[in-house]
Parts: sequence; C-alpha cells; structure tokens
Amino acid sequence: MAKFVLAGRTDCPYYAKAELLADRLARSLPNFRIHKISILPDEWKDWLQDTCMKNGWKHEESPLVWRELVHQGGKGVFLGGFDDFLEHCQNYYNITSDMSEEMMQSIAEENLETKITLILEAHHRASLIQPLHIWISSLLSTEVLSQASAISLHLLDVEGNEEELESLKMETEDLALPLLHQVTIHTDLKDAFQKAEIILLLDDHWSGGNNATDVEQQQTIKALAALYAEYGRLIEERANGDVKVIVSGGSLVNLRCSLLLKACSLDSRRFVAVATQLENEARAAIANKLRVRTSEVTDVIVWGDVGDSFYIDLQRANVFNYDGPIKGPPFFSHPVLEIIYDREWVEGDFQDIVRSQRAAVVSKTCRGADMSTANGILTLLKAWNGTLTPSQVFSVGVSCTDHYELPGDVILSVPVTFTDGQWSVVSDVTVGDDLKQKLHLFASNLRKKMDTEKPSTEVNQEPSTEVNQEPSTEVNQEPSTEVNQEPSTEVNQEPDQNFDKSMENQATVDTL
Repeated sequence: MAKFVLAGRTDCPYYAKAELLADRLARSLPNFRIHKISILPDEWKDWLQDTCMKNGWKHEESPLVWRELVHQGGKGVFLGGFDDFLEHCQNYYNITSDMSEEMMQSIAEENLETKITLILEAHHRASLIQPLHIWISSLLSTEVLSQASAISLHLLDVEGNEEELESLKMETEDLALPLLHQVTIHTDLKDAFQKAEIILLLDDHWSGGNNATDVEQQQTIKALAALYAEYGRLIEERANGDVKVIVSGGSLVNLRCSLLLKACSLDSRRFVAVATQLENEARAAIANKLRVRTSEVTDVIVWGDVGDSFYIDLQRANVFNYDGPIKGPPFFSHPVLEIIYDREWVEGDFQDIVRSQRAAVVSKTCRGADMSTANGILTLLKAWNGTLTPSQVFSVGVSCTDHYELPGDVILSVPVTFTDGQWSVVSDVTVGDDLKQKLHLFASNLRKKMDTEKPSTEVNQEPSTEVNQEPSTEVNQEPSTEVNQEPSTEVNQEPDQNFDKSMENQATVDTL
C-alpha cells in the first residue's frame, strides 16, 4: 500500500493542483492513500521549519510531499515539492495533470475560504461547550461535580518538569472519564487561572521538613509569600467571581491560604484550607482504640493550624456499632467521651498519636499520604457542591471573622457545615477558656509566620538587646514606623496582661 502525505499552504496554487492529482489517484488506485495537511499562510513557514527539522529534511516551498512507510514503521521518506510529486506520478502511475494556472488559482482561493470557514465552525462548536474549569488534580467524578456537564482540567507546575506533566496528562486522558473535556498543562503563570471555577493548590514542595533551620524557614515563607501574592492577583483578575479555591497538602496549609486571602480582595468565603485528612486521621486513632471501623466515628473537630499547631476536640464525636453493654440499631450511636473515660489520654497521648500518624505512614510507604490527601479533598468538594447532607460537620480552614473572637485575617480550622454551596461556622459548640486560649495562640503563631515576609532591614541592623535597653520614654519618641518594625518575638515577651493590647497593635500593623 502506498500512503502519501501532502502538506501545503492553504492559498498555494501548486498545493491545489497536487491535491486534485492525488484525489484522482486515490479514486483510480485501490491501494493508493493520501493524507492532506492544509496550513494557513501565516502558520506555514513555522510549520515547515519544525517539520523539516524534526525529520532532517531541507525544503522551502509549498507543497511538501513525503511517503509514509505503512508496513515498516519509522519516519517517512522525503519526496519533495510539486514537481517531484508530479514526476513520481508520471513515472509510477502514468498519470499527470494539465490544470491551467487560472484554475489552480481559483481552487487555491476556494481552499483558503473553506479552511477559514471550517476554523470558525470549530470555534463555534467549542463555544457551545461550557466546561467546568478545574486547575490541577483529578477530581472528575460525577459524584463530586454533579452539576458539571463537561470539565477542562488544567495542570499547573510553575517552572516544573513538562515531561512529568505530559505523563500525568496522558494518564488522566487514559481514564476515559465521561466528564473530561480536555486536559492542558502549564509550567508558567502566563495563562494561569483563566475562567477557573475550582482551583486546587498543592505546593507541598515548599516544606523544609522538621530539620529546617529558622533562617531556611524564613526564606521559604518569604518565597512562598511572593508566589501566593502573584497567585492572588491572577485569581482576582482571571478566575470566575464564584471560584472555589482549595489549599491542601501536608505543610504550611493554613499559612498558604492566609497569604492567598491577604493578596486577593475576593470574598473570603471563596477560600478554604483542607483539614479533612487530619480529621480522618483522628477518627482512625479513635476507631483503633474502640475497635470499630474509621467510618463509624463521626463529628471529630480539628481546631487551629493544620500540620503545625492544632487541637483535636471530641466534644461532639460519636461512635456507631460499638460493642459495649448498650447496643442499638445501626443509627444508634454513643458519645465518644462517654466511652473513653481517660481524659489524660484524650488530652495527651491521643493528640500525639494524631500528630505522628502521617509521619508513620510516610516512613512505612516511603511516599506521601496521597490517598488520604485525595480522599480529604474529594470529601470537601462533595460537601461544597451539595452532594452530602447539610447537617454533616466538617473541619475546614476558613476565615473566622465574627466567630470565637478570632481575627479574620488568618485561616484557622474550625467546625463548619455546607448548605447550598456555602459554608457556615458551627455555633453550637462549647468553646471554653482553655480552648479559646489555644485558638488565640494558634492565630498568634500564624501571624508571626505571615510577618516573616515583611521587610525588616532596619531591625536587622540594630541588635534586639539595644532596643530592649532603651528607656520607655525614648521608645515613645521613636518614629512609629520603627516601632512597627519590631520583631514579633519581642511582642511575645510582653506580660500576659498586655496580650490583648499587643494583638490589637499587631492587627493594625497587618492592616496597614
């Protein structure tokens, strides 16, 4: 079988003549096959250069003809231009063309008009498809995104490995998911977040690990702040107004979400940090102690900064199918704190078990806890898109303005419910003095991290001991800008009774 490829500029008269000659051969010879590639005039030069470079050919005119080795494989055999193709047809098939130049030009003009019409029709058909634009991850289940008729998945890895992204794209396409419209990959921010309706940020490579020094952590946070400031600007400019932004991962989750919230003026209710994975790890620890399945432990609450300083609260937790003295039907449950009487274990060993759970999984599997991370994200998306019951309580990192006397400029994990695509902080939970003190400490620590990315050149030039030795009257005479540049560690050395006041001053600095 002879298979030829005929490529040419759409408005080229010789491409039109070669095209008709090839069609005549295909009709006359049962084993003759022709594949035609019509390139727009303004794209022809670059296409020809790339094709010749790829195959090691030298050719400068339109058309370009080569023969494909159908049964042997490998790259095609270069034939040449129009004259070479015409000579080949005369010698091998005894067929030629006597088309006039006027007819050649007329067909070339018709080819160009037809090509433009086909492109416009393709654009129109594409415009009729309204895919849900998701930036990163494979959250393509109809159970998760029940309202979507089609999904465009965008994989973004800034300055990442394009080959790895291409491999991930191919794997995603191989899933043959019915909702998947297209997958695109990006290694820079040039087109990031265009028309995005769901954005999932997983920048776990920023983690310095437990062995990172203070200087390394500060450098990491500064770089992270710069990147997320750019993310925030682009999301505000390009994403849909009702975009859902989800920050997940194993490290700096609340910090990354807080930096994003600070850099973007969109509604703070559009930003959440995933705490579901940590919540599930706590449920697994309880289930292991009570000898039930993890799914039979519910309503565990995670307070604070996920992956750093947090507290697991069991005040609403229930357990189903517990093998105790009192048993009931499947819907019957026991409060966990009525079964576990050892409060020292709850406040001590249990908290430590949850903190070490993820590290234990990583040490045994030699990889991240990807399955539990993905499951946590899926659970959150199901709730946010209304596919779970509105009464179900989840631990989610959100802006806590007007709740629990917490500042609204940081993201902390609190109990929430989802109704009609909106989250609401649960109000019927007991927040005692001890818990409230923990929450304010979590918020204070998170603010310190956020302040790391602020310029502090003047403070670095003056040793902190000299500032501490300054009399209070002289400090009052210092310009207010220098006072605001005091390191946050010195604020923490203030007496406890001034804690609230120092927090107010810190909030004013952040606002400015």
